[in-house]
Amino acid sequence: MNIYPLLRPLLFSLDPELAHEVTLKLLKLSDSSGLSALLYPTLPEKPVEVMGLHFKNPVGLAAGLDKNGDYINALDALGFGFIEIGTVTPRPQPGNPKPRLFRLPEHEAIINRMGFNNTGIDHLLAQAQHSGYSGILGINIGKNFDTPIEEATEDYLMGLRKAYTSASYITINISSPNTKNLRQLQQGDEIRRLVANLKNEQLSLEQEYGFYVPLAIKIAPDLTDEEISHIASLLLDFEIDGVIATNTTISREAIAEHPLAQEAGGLSGAPVKTASTRVVKGLAAELQDKVAIIAAGGILSAEDAQEKLNAGASLVQVYSGLIYKGPQLIADIVRSL
Repeated sequence: MNIYPLLRPLLFSLDPELAHEVTLKLLKLSDSSGLSALLYPTLPEKPVEVMGLHFKNPVGLAAGLDKNGDYINALDALGFGFIEIGTVTPRPQPGNPKPRLFRLPEHEAIINRMGFNNTGIDHLLAQAQHSGYSGILGINIGKNFDTPIEEATEDYLMGLRKAYTSASYITINISSPNTKNLRQLQQGDEIRRLVANLKNEQLSLEQEYGFYVPLAIKIAPDLTDEEISHIASLLLDFEIDGVIATNTTISREAIAEHPLAQEAGGLSGAPVKTASTRVVKGLAAELQDKVAIIAAGGILSAEDAQEKLNAGASLVQVYSGLIYKGPQLIADIVRSL
C-alpha cells in the first residue's frame, strides 16, 4: 500500500529538517505498532555476495538519513537489503548552523550542509546493539570538525576500532563537502597515508577479534579521471574491500538558474546522477571486479538503479530518491532486478 503520495505534500510543507525528523518518528511508530508489516509487504529475495557478505537484496540505505542509529528497525521494515548509519564522529557535535537543508523539487534534488551533526559514536553503537538488527549494517565514520586535518587519521582509527565489532562493514567518509578541508583527504599523499593506516588497523583488529570486517571508502563525484585512477590504484594496492561512489556534488551546473543554487553544501538527487555514474564507470574499468563498487547518487527509479549496476556497481544505495519517491522506490528496484 503506497500512502507516500498522500503524505508527501504535508511533509514538503514543513521545514526540510523538521520533515526529516517527523518522517523518522512516524516510521518508528509505524514499526512499533505493527503497521509497517501491512504497509510494506515482504519483498522477494534477490541475494548477492559482496565484500564477503550475504545481502538479501542489493538495495541499501545510504548514510545520512539515520546518523545516530536511532531508527534501524523502522528502516529495515521498508525492505532494504542493507542499512548504513552515520556519518558518526568520535565525539558528539552539533553540525553547521541552521538552515542547512534545502529541497529543490523542480530538480528532484536536495542541498545539505549538515556538517556531520551526530551524538557521537558511543551513542550510535549502543543504539545498534539495542536494535537487535541482524541484517547487513554499515557504519559510516568521519572526523570531528575541530580535529585538524593533519590529525584526521586518529579520528578515523578511533572510529574503526570502536565500530569494528558492531559493523558488517565500515565506511570511511572522506568526501563530504560540509566539513572544512575533508575532501583534501582524497588527494595525493594524504589518501595514501590514511588508507595505509586504516588497512593496518583493520588487519590488527582481525587478529585481535578473529573475524574480518570489510572497509569501504566513500568518494566524491567531482573527481577528475586522473584522481579516479589514483584512488582505484590505492584501493587495489591496499586491498580495500569496497568503494562507495558517490557522495554529494559541489557542482551547481545542473541547477545554475535555481534561486537556491548559491547555497553552500552538497547537492544530491537527480542532478548528481550522471556525474556519479561516470565515477562508477571509471572505477569499474580500473578495478576489474577486484574491489566492490557500491553506487549512490541520483537513483530515483528502477531504471536509474539498473544504470548503476550496468556501469559496474554490485550494490546501490538510495537517500534523496527516498525523499522524493517514498518507500515504493525500494520495492520497485528490488522487483525489477
